[in-house]
Amino acid sequence: MKVLVSDPIAQEGIEALRAHAEVDVKLGMSRDELIAIIGEYDALVVRSETKVSREVIEAGEKLQVIARAGVGVDNIDVEAATKKGIVVVNAPTGNIISAAEHTIALMLAMARHIPKAHALLRSGEWRRQDFIGIEVRGKTLGIIGLGNVGTEVARRAKGLEMRVITHDPFVSVEYAATLGVELVSLEELLAQSDFITVHTPLSELTTGLIGAKELAKVKPTVRLINCARGGVIDEQALFQAIEKGKVAGAAIDVFVEEPATESVLFRSDKIIVTPHLAASTAEAQTTVALDVAEQIIAALKGQPPRYAVNVPFIPPETAAVVGPFLGVSQHIGKLLTQLAEGQMGAISIKYEGEIANHDTAVLKAAVIGGLLEAISEERVTLVNAHLIAQRRGLKITEHKDPVCENYGNLVAVEVRTSVGQTTVAGTVMRGEPHIVLVNNYWIDVVPSGGYFIFSDHRDRPGLIGTVGTILGNADINISSMQLGRLEPRGPALMVLELDAPIGEEQRQQLLAIPDIYTIKLVKL
Repeated sequence: MKVLVSDPIAQEGIEALRAHAEVDVKLGMSRDELIAIIGEYDALVVRSETKVSREVIEAGEKLQVIARAGVGVDNIDVEAATKKGIVVVNAPTGNIISAAEHTIALMLAMARHIPKAHALLRSGEWRRQDFIGIEVRGKTLGIIGLGNVGTEVARRAKGLEMRVITHDPFVSVEYAATLGVELVSLEELLAQSDFITVHTPLSELTTGLIGAKELAKVKPTVRLINCARGGVIDEQALFQAIEKGKVAGAAIDVFVEEPATESVLFRSDKIIVTPHLAASTAEAQTTVALDVAEQIIAALKGQPPRYAVNVPFIPPETAAVVGPFLGVSQHIGKLLTQLAEGQMGAISIKYEGEIANHDTAVLKAAVIGGLLEAISEERVTLVNAHLIAQRRGLKITEHKDPVCENYGNLVAVEVRTSVGQTTVAGTVMRGEPHIVLVNNYWIDVVPSGGYFIFSDHRDRPGLIGTVGTILGNADINISSMQLGRLEPRGPALMVLELDAPIGEEQRQQLLAIPDIYTIKLVKL
């Protein structure tokens, strides 16, 4: 077996590979040079420099595995690799400890004014009286996102005798209890925390998660930390809040634009900045290299690697029946993420119809992937979705019934939370996914990639017209409408597809209409 390493990785990883295979390290190759030699190798190891394009993959006649020594796989054509039966692996957990430690380091640096004190002393000024710090013992640390890194930050903060509260609707109460942390709403976390750290990916749900509105709810003594992704905290809003004395300080390791040599955050001496250093430790680089080496060896031996990121093989007889339901299963998960309220705990998946007679493992993974895609710091795939759910303490059960009353096949998912339960079901008709049930209401919604309003209300004359007037006055066009009701003038669900999203002003106007109970803007 031959392995090509085309980007620099830690020597420990190379040595681990050499114990099982012939390894060539050839750095800085051009695209054409890589294409010319890749046909000799069974495995390829890259970081972010090498672009593994479709042409490279096609030339890799013997390739069985492509390994990314890091988290992101944007430089690898995963679809092309999957079609050719090549396993793509990464190392999503190798930098967890480094990122957690950097978070704690920045928190302590803020608490004791270390960067500014260092700079002034180096310039010849001895000004002890200007740098009275605070102890972190007994203070409240608010963690937004209790994934891999957030969990390790919590463990270290508990060791510092801090009170730790966290906001993450996608972990179970039992999981939080094992860490000794308290699950709270985002509003409670903002109001109670002395330090706030974010550990979420950047997605539509988390972009600007901490903005001007949220910063208006914090203590004036609070300090914020971002070692996750630039854009989760609104940079301009943070700078203005600090300048106005509404926030005491911040420590930022990630930026909207990187490399960041200019930023509004550089203008304040109350903000500590570092150049995306959270994962930059010798240990993290070694761990990442060993992780991918271990997975390459497993894949070349025909064993399943831990962190495969592409779709597993589905037998043709199963793919013909189950395959079309992958998309609707993901859409069900995405919709539940946006509709469900409260702390998530249990997930129940029911398959009805012919699909119940087949292996539905990929549909289960697709549902979980849709649920967690926008909030997991790891890239959620059909391969690792179940593992990620387990880490968050989510309990998943499956039920199968070969008889389906209303459709040929149906996938129904019920999510139980601390507030209640939410059910969404979908099917495939005319070759496209359809959402056909939300809670007790039968509807027919085709996910279009656009914006929808889901509204619980009481069915009565004139209500729909009032909704249309408000949206019309805001120049927002309704492209389609669905209405499900249990009985005339009784509980009902209205689903409106919009050409543009509503703003908070329109949402409040809609909520003010008598007999409208909820208004939720959903992207589906």
